[in-house]
Amino acid sequence: MKIHLTSVFVDDQAKALRFYTEVLGFVKKHDVPVGETDRWLTVVSPEEPGGTELLLEPTGHPAAKAYRDALVQDGIPLAQFAVDDVRAEYERLGALGVRFLQEPLDMGPVVTAVFDDTCGNLIQIATQPR
Repeated sequence: MKIHLTSVFVDDQAKALRFYTEVLGFVKKHDVPVGETDRWLTVVSPEEPGGTELLLEPTGHPAAKAYRDALVQDGIPLAQFAVDDVRAEYERLGALGVRFLQEPLDMGPVVTAVFDDTCGNLIQIATQPR
């Protein structure tokens, strides 16, 4: 068994696609209309185009918005992405205008940082333990 797909709830799929591709550097994998306004919209890492997909899922269900808003209120990241160098990624993303809520922080064998994805979520980046 392996993880094939996971999702983040976003308030605007077009805005999320721009942020996740143009700023974070993911690439669009699927973009299929669903209903009148929504899309099955996934992105993947350019390093693993056949890897785990991230679904940019609309927050149409009231529970999704309440859950996401509660996490943000409590400062809890919805997802974590692996990077080779948190400090370098912090500098790169900061130069692109990304707002960080937690600067790079040494946490034992890993370094983490947390940013706002502009779509309603907090995202953590982390180095992988060696």
